[in-house]
Formats: sequence, structure tokens, C-alpha cells
Amino acid sequence: MKTFRDLKVWEKAHQLALSSYQATRAFPKDEAYGLTRQIRSAALSIAANIAEGCGRTKGDFGRFLQIAMGSASELEYLFLLSHDLGLIAAGTHACLLEPVVEVKKMLAGLIARLRSETDH
Repeated sequence: MKTFRDLKVWEKAHQLALSSYQATRAFPKDEAYGLTRQIRSAALSIAANIAEGCGRTKGDFGRFLQIAMGSASELEYLFLLSHDLGLIAAGTHACLLEPVVEVKKMLAGLIARLRSETDH
């Protein structure tokens, strides 16, 4: 039986969560309950939903992957906002954005594969 740890997309999402925590360490203290919390929550949600969905039926797994995709889109926006507010530099923003886009592509591929398996 495959576990979430066997999924490359979970591995990438886990690394993204770690990077998100690292990136927000330098945020101002007055953002602790704002952007810092939102970024960490969105990043954590991606990997957590993949992990939780992996233990469910294929149909449920697909729904959890959709939730993870929503969280990835939220994280993409939060990184953009953080950059535009001057909380992260352009180079850091690019380094954070690249894995978000990669995870979204991987999630889209896995969702499509699950759909095709359930359609047959």
C-alpha cells in the first residue's frame, strides 16, 4: 500500500512548507497573526491535505487534492502580496514561487490521473 510519503508531490509540498516557515521567520512581529500565520497555514495545508487524502478512497483523495490545489493558489498569492509589501525580496519571491508552481502542476496531473481512472 502506498503512503503519502511515497508521493513526489507530497515530498515537494513538505519542502515547500519548510521553506515557507523559513521565509516568514524574518517577517515583522506585527505580521505574526497576519501574513506569517496565513502563509504557514496555506503551506501546511497543501502537504497535510495530500497526506490525509492518501488514506481515503480515490474519490475522497481527489477532493483532498483539490483542497491542496486551492491552498497552493492561496500560497502563491500570499507570496506575491509579501513581495509587493516589501517583506520578501524579488529573488526570494522567485525561489518561493517556483516550487509552488511545480506543486500545482503535479497536483493537476495527479487529479487528472485519478479522474481518468475513475472514468474507466
